[in-house]
Amino acid sequence: MILGRSGAGKSDLALRLIARGWRLVSDDYTQVWASDGAVHASAPASIAGRIEVRGLGIVAARTRPVCRVALAVACIAEGVERLPEPQTRAFAGIDLPLLALDPRPASAVDVVAAALETL
Repeated sequence: MILGRSGAGKSDLALRLIARGWRLVSDDYTQVWASDGAVHASAPASIAGRIEVRGLGIVAARTRPVCRVALAVACIAEGVERLPEPQTRAFAGIDLPLLALDPRPASAVDVVAAALETL
């Protein structure tokens, strides 16, 4: 789950993840629910299969209709601590690990992948 204010780089990070073989579930608005102790997500039908690309508009994207959410990524512009204390964010009553990340560096995609591998 990629989080952040408007213009924080969420869609740009998502596009780079998609370019590496990941698939989009939802852009802008996501339906989340808990089931069997896990958080799941899907896109509302009205926006499924599309992502907003700044400067280009709304475009089709490789998607996955439903997924289990294992990590929240908070896109921030401020400096990120080198060795932060673990943080969480609740979705549908379930705490997920929270990664604070500046999405602008090219390595941001690799940081997200590494964070998921440590779960």
